[in-house]
Amino acid sequence: MDRVSNKADVVAAALQLIGMPACACSAGGIVFAANPELAALFGMSLVGRALRDILQDGAAADMLRQCAAGLPFDPAEYAVRRADGTPFWARIRARPIDPHASAAGAIWIVEDISDERRVLTEVQAIMTNPSVSILFTKDRVIRRSNSGFARMFGYPEAAAVAMPARLLYHDDATYDRIGAAAYPALFQGQSFHGETAMVRSDGVCLWVQVIGYLVVPGEVDQGTVWIIEDRTRQKRDEEALKEALMQNQAILDNAVLGIAVVENGCTLHANARMSELFGYPAPAPGDPTPSVTVRSLYADDATWLVARDATARDFAAGRVHKAEYQLARRDGSRFWGRLSGRPFDPQHPRGRSVWMVDDVTERVEAADAVRRARDELEVRVLARTAELAGANALLEAEIAERRTAQARVHNMAYYDALTGLPNRALLADRLERAMAMARRGQRQLAVMFLDLDRFKNINDSLGHMTGDTLLKEVAQRLVGAVRSSDTVARLGGDEFVVVAPGVRGNGECAAVGDKIIAALAAPFLIEGRTLHISPSIGICLYPDDGVDVDTLMRHADAAMYAAKAAGRNNYQFFTAHMNQAAARHFELESSLRGALARGEFELFYQPLFKTATRRLAALEVLLRWRRPVHGLMLPDEFIPILEENGMIVPVGEWVMRRACEQSMAWQRAGLPAVPIAVNLSARQFMHRGLVDAMQAIVSDTGIDPALLECEITETALMEHGAQTLEILSQIAQMGVKLSIDDFGTGYSSLAYLKRFPVHTLKIDRAFVRDLETSSEDRAIVAAIVALSGSLQLAVVAEGVETEAQFALLREQGCQLVQGYLFSKPVDAAATQKLLERAGALNERSSKSALAHGRAMGPRLRAHDVGQVSVATTGV
Repeated sequence: MDRVSNKADVVAAALQLIGMPACACSAGGIVFAANPELAALFGMSLVGRALRDILQDGAAADMLRQCAAGLPFDPAEYAVRRADGTPFWARIRARPIDPHASAAGAIWIVEDISDERRVLTEVQAIMTNPSVSILFTKDRVIRRSNSGFARMFGYPEAAAVAMPARLLYHDDATYDRIGAAAYPALFQGQSFHGETAMVRSDGVCLWVQVIGYLVVPGEVDQGTVWIIEDRTRQKRDEEALKEALMQNQAILDNAVLGIAVVENGCTLHANARMSELFGYPAPAPGDPTPSVTVRSLYADDATWLVARDATARDFAAGRVHKAEYQLARRDGSRFWGRLSGRPFDPQHPRGRSVWMVDDVTERVEAADAVRRARDELEVRVLARTAELAGANALLEAEIAERRTAQARVHNMAYYDALTGLPNRALLADRLERAMAMARRGQRQLAVMFLDLDRFKNINDSLGHMTGDTLLKEVAQRLVGAVRSSDTVARLGGDEFVVVAPGVRGNGECAAVGDKIIAALAAPFLIEGRTLHISPSIGICLYPDDGVDVDTLMRHADAAMYAAKAAGRNNYQFFTAHMNQAAARHFELESSLRGALARGEFELFYQPLFKTATRRLAALEVLLRWRRPVHGLMLPDEFIPILEENGMIVPVGEWVMRRACEQSMAWQRAGLPAVPIAVNLSARQFMHRGLVDAMQAIVSDTGIDPALLECEITETALMEHGAQTLEILSQIAQMGVKLSIDDFGTGYSSLAYLKRFPVHTLKIDRAFVRDLETSSEDRAIVAAIVALSGSLQLAVVAEGVETEAQFALLREQGCQLVQGYLFSKPVDAAATQKLLERAGALNERSSKSALAHGRAMGPRLRAHDVGQVSVATTGV
């Protein structure tokens, strides 16, 4: 017994000298000695514990069996837990205390390898990360790559092995430039960071960030590790942001108001108009704006203190500060300025703010002159009145004047100044009273929200005076269409509301809606023009759809939007899901207002092909909205909203400019010059600045006007006869071609069609869809083709999806086709490939024609060869 005890003491003493976590256990697997390192590692003493309680999955049994046989147990890795339950990875090896006496037990050494496992896990995660490419190269040849490389560059993982790194670059110059920049740094033991263009296996270019470092510092022949991150989208976003900043600066520099950014009592930035107002030299492009103290812009200290205190109060209350002050120019001269300022961040009213300044000196001086003249006149009137009448007559006159003023004020407060109809305030009062009467009589009442369809087109194209006259006549017809007990009110703009008390359900409401639509259907004769207008009407009922004014108005408004979505010139009754539709409409409209500045719009292109040869003839430009989070949105979802709020004008101009720039870029790259067709909306077509904008785009981009074609629907063309002809003539004089889109779906007049300088008619897809089965559609297509031929117009068929449709159109004599049979709309990169193939095909055709000309010998002159070449190289 003493020998065993002494032997255990010897083992325990030996464990203290090992320097690593270790223990000794009996042949039965019970720990009888352990050093402090092991206790620290596990957070407890293991003496007296069984190994099977520490190690799981039979690991302890395997070790014990091997040690019992007198054999060492090779290191193995296990997941174990400390006393507090936290897991860690351990490498464990065992040796018998006495190989010849298995009963003596074994020595166990435990090594914490959690950090090693974590590093291995992180390295594995990096190598399997699909968002970055990781390459190992030797002698600029790829030896190994991760899955991210295959995903990013489109090469199978097996194909990447032994592939020259040169294949990742577009040309030798870029390849050599990166090598010249990277390897000097790598030779010096530094890592290399850079950005460059690379190319996928399918030829698509990428903009990437490259990081490289040597596997063994100082030894290039041991290989290099490269990490490649795709930054194509970031690069595109940076370019879009740069362009947006330039556009914003251009807007500021051309603003008619002075605009300045102010912080800590000094101007940080100012536009050219601001510098002009105060007599300071405008900064040169790229130079910072000279800082000027705000105090120096005011005429005196008193004015500045008043303005400063008033601004602080308004900003603190969350209001915009608007006021007029006497200001001072740099040369000391003074002028009256109207100021409007607001903080950038309402939560920090003392921070940076933006100000707009307008010179109102002439108006202030004119107002002062009127005030002085009025004062003088009043003095004369009073003196004359004192001479002619006594105090009693003067008092009666003042009373009468006060009553008149009160009546005028009351009328201004409750009635619309333009139409004489009740305004929003009086409408709310009458609606409250009507609801009270309906409650007492247990009756219903209807609230009808009217919006005039496309009124903004008339207002923008013909002017506000014409628009005001139209609104007054609409008001008269609405009053005549409803009962005397009903209320017709104008909310503002082209929005009207009808309150109809005492209705009995949807039937009576529908009858009122039909009467209103019929009343507005007749044309309006205004200033020698014949105008057409139609209403979209939303109807809700009290108390079914709401029991207060705000709810009823909101629900009627939602129903009105549903009527617009249903095609306009109709009425819709409110339903619960309309609230969701209205909310989505509002959300889309809010997002759209900044989409152009944020660079979220993209251009897609759908090719048109010649029927006779199936060769590319033109490209139709289509707008897409790549909305963050939501992805790519088709135009049917957002174009109507752009039409409603007028944003279609700047967006349409951007589409035309971007398309022309892209066409010129393709031409500079040596691709065929293919005509591009851009759609013009009705509102964009009638905008007064359309022709000037088109001339600027053609001039700025340098595009041949003959390569640009504008498409507009026949309905839009027919809305404003003489004015339409004038606009079309101006566009045609520029050399730009014109086509009528969706032909056959509107109300064209052939007399007008003959006068319009159009080049192409597009057959709507509705006539092509059932072409194989519908004899009526075939007859319509034949008629349109015949009409086009008689007027010497080209004809295009949209929506061609089958070979049978294509064959019928070719038999009818249709010259051009487009549709999914040939190609869906594709982005610019895919369109470029299409142009490259077309160019290659033309080159082969040209060479074939030239060879044929040589074979003809002396019988074919050089002039004839040129004709053959031209005839076979058309796109």
